[in-house]
Amino acid sequence: MRRRWSLCYATDFQSLMYPCFICNRIFGIFPYKLNGSTFEISKLCCILSITAICVCCVINFVLIYHTVKSNINFGNVIWNIQTIMYSIITSFIMIITHILNIPRMRLLQTILEVSSKLPTESYQKLSKWIHVKDISCNIIRVVHFIMYLFKVLKFEDTFYTILIRVFTIYLALLILQIILLYVNCVCVLKACFKRINVSLVNMRKFVLNDTKPRVSNVLWHRNQFSLIELRVLKKQHLMISDAVQMLNMIFNLQLLAIIVMLFLSFIFELYIYTIRWQNGVFFGMEWRSLDVLLLSMIYKIFMITLVVWACETCKNQAGEIGTAIHDFLNSTNNEKIKCELQQFSLQILHRKNTFSVKGFNIDATLLATVSKRSLVVNIKILIILYEFVLLLDSEECYHVLPDNNTIFKFIAFLQHENSNQYTI
Repeated sequence: MRRRWSLCYATDFQSLMYPCFICNRIFGIFPYKLNGSTFEISKLCCILSITAICVCCVINFVLIYHTVKSNINFGNVIWNIQTIMYSIITSFIMIITHILNIPRMRLLQTILEVSSKLPTESYQKLSKWIHVKDISCNIIRVVHFIMYLFKVLKFEDTFYTILIRVFTIYLALLILQIILLYVNCVCVLKACFKRINVSLVNMRKFVLNDTKPRVSNVLWHRNQFSLIELRVLKKQHLMISDAVQMLNMIFNLQLLAIIVMLFLSFIFELYIYTIRWQNGVFFGMEWRSLDVLLLSMIYKIFMITLVVWACETCKNQAGEIGTAIHDFLNSTNNEKIKCELQQFSLQILHRKNTFSVKGFNIDATLLATVSKRSLVVNIKILIILYEFVLLLDSEECYHVLPDNNTIFKFIAFLQHENSNQYTI
């Protein structure tokens, strides 16, 4: 009998991830079906997924070709560059997502198995956070795009222009689903680490509070129970650690591409909405699109912060297990339990449960570095453009309207000249 799903009330992994799975299936990146407690490939969903990815990649390649050939112009050279880079990165993400369909299914199966030990209360607490987060992020993103379309669409826009903008919205929402799926998996693994930590703390409290004199037979059974429980927890920790490594390998390239894309789009949008091109270049805020700019900046910062927060808190939760083992080790006198705890401690030392992207750990340090680099890069770009404005205001250049090649050559020249003065 199929269980009914209800919002913010999950009892297992399937009901917890239901909104996320539905959104992923709508956007063609979830070609699976759940048969009992096993993930399987759905032929119909797989065909739809392959079709969607092929169509999107073809459209992206056509856009890149015609933009490079100057058959399509999105307003100015900066918009054209952003379109090309966006098309390349999104095509890469979609291709990698399709290639990793089978490994991602194995990852979800592993997380389903390790999370099956979680109590119902943990699922209910997780569901309140995950369901609200997923639905809110999708609604906010859709509202942002509606505001964007009202700002940029014009009555004289052709059908193809509108189609391209709608296609861009689809790609942005698809990338959002990948981020949310990753964050949800990290949150589930964090809950699994927390359960191990709580179990160790409860076992230690049981040993400390049990001060009544016991006969040897009762003590032996109690110690045997503790040994069995420790071995079960050690095995569960090993399975969760394997799931963390699988998560790192499967989402490695996708997360790297998404972070690079968010970083570049942050720079391009800040430049586009603060610099206007009219018979030259001059500084001035595009006040008409200020709300779109602010919402876009907030969204990008929130997405990066959300990923870093989930990975950082999960890593900290995994680290607390070592502290719990050390406290338990100091609270028991049984040699077998001490030996089991020492083996558990060695396992934790050998399994570094950190989340990384191509050698870079996803933590608060990465967030601080990205924020600093973004600020420095934007300042440097504004300095370069300011020098370009001064050149245009000179007498010999006052009546000259630079083309795209001239602008690129000048910016490259200034970057070479200022490379020793400004560092990124």
